[in-house]
This record gives sequence, structure tokens and C-alpha cells, in this order.
Amino acid sequence: STQQRFLLSLLTLGMHYCFLLYQQITTNNSIMVRSITSLLIVAFSAAARTNAFVSPMQQSPTRIPSSSITHRNNNGPLPAKDANMSEEERDAAMEKALKAMTAFSNKYVQNTNTYYCEDQSVPAVVIKGLAEHKVTLGTPLCPCRFYEDKEKEAKDGYWNCPCVPMRERHECHCMLFLTEDNDFAGTEQNISIDDVKKNCGF
Repeated sequence: STQQRFLLSLLTLGMHYCFLLYQQITTNNSIMVRSITSLLIVAFSAAARTNAFVSPMQQSPTRIPSSSITHRNNNGPLPAKDANMSEEERDAAMEKALKAMTAFSNKYVQNTNTYYCEDQSVPAVVIKGLAEHKVTLGTPLCPCRFYEDKEKEAKDGYWNCPCVPMRERHECHCMLFLTEDNDFAGTEQNISIDDVKKNCGF
């Protein structure tokens, strides 16, 4: 809906504004200013976890049938990859995708010598979003962006994880893979499937 699109855009802009602000004041000796900015980032991240990264079927207490979910392209609506799955089949597919994307993320972090965010709920939510797209689109499209046409973007491949900016410049829009000099990078290069589920309420 228009409201959801506006909220997603606002949350994304807010998170990036706070991140840029934090970077600008890293040379400032004011601990209070840096602390307030950090709190703002956490607040936007928390809001994003409940709205921006969560699919409509997870936002509602009443689960929307998979068959009602469609993706659009220039020729009209296309059924989601999981459209003909039963609820049990979709849950099994999601479990499989979640394990696959967790394993992929752990491997990619090590191969690129990057790190997960010190707040592990951040990589957990992103991994869940990738798994959702793996099930519905057949490919791990970046879950941190708004797309007019997800099917088209998935086929294009630019934002399929790892996206082109990450592969070429180690720039991860989702903050899943962080370089060592990133202020939010932790020390972990591994996250367990149990931690992913726990942090996502899966």
C-alpha cells in the first residue's frame, strides 16, 4: 500500500541519515552526542525490523494464504514461487531457505573478511528477509530496499545478494557484511541458525 511504501522509505532514510550523522561526528569528543545518535540508529533499526523487513503475511496475526501473493511485471501479475504451496510446504521451504542463507552468509563473511553487526539482530533480520525472497522469488533479493517490481529486479540480478555494490566495493546496504573499519562492525564472523530464529521470533 501507499502507506507501507511511505513508511519503508521513511525508515530507510532515517537509518541512513543517522548512520551518516554518526560518521560525521566520530571525531567529536562529545560522548553524549554520539550516544544519542547511536540510540536513534537502534530505534530506527527496531522499527525497521517490525515493518520494513517483515513481509505482509508476518505483520498480520492472520496469515495471508501464499496463493494470494503475487509479483508484477510489465505483462501483469505473476504468481509467487510459493503460490501453490500448502502452509506446511511453505514452512518447510522457509526453514530450508533460512538454513541455506545462514550458511551462505557465514561463508561470505569469512571469504570477504567482513564482520556481522555487533547487534546480531541486524544480520538475523536481513538473513530472514533473504530467505523470504528465496522462497517467494527463487533468489535472495536484497530485503532492505523498496522495489516497484520485485520479479524484474530478481531477474536483473543487480540487488541479488551479494549485490553488485557489495561485490565491487564491499558496500552492504543492509549492513549484513561490514568491513572492519565500520563503526557498527562486531567481532563475529558466524551466526547460528538458532540465533537467527531467536532474533527474528521465527
